[in-house]
Amino acid sequence: MGDILFPLVLGFAFGWALQKAGLTKYHKIVNVFRFTDLAVLKFMMTSLAVAMVGTFALSTFGLISLPAVPATYVVGNLVGGLIFGVGMAGAGF
Repeated sequence: MGDILFPLVLGFAFGWALQKAGLTKYHKIVNVFRFTDLAVLKFMMTSLAVAMVGTFALSTFGLISLPAVPATYVVGNLVGGLIFGVGMAGAGF
């Protein structure tokens, strides 16, 4: 039960932090794409850095084990990225 409950609580806390910081508002998201307000990017990069440091710290202390990363399928990633990009551009985002 703890394996499900802890990540759920962590996810709600992260969503709450996003909401309290006002990073879910329309004008904030639009201004990221206009490169006039980088608050959302700063928040996300900070959260990624904290998660990365925390993950490697837990791995170093032996509390978790990191799985082996499989080789990247480059052609599939490029085609998928192209389809995603064309879809976003076509939708007007």
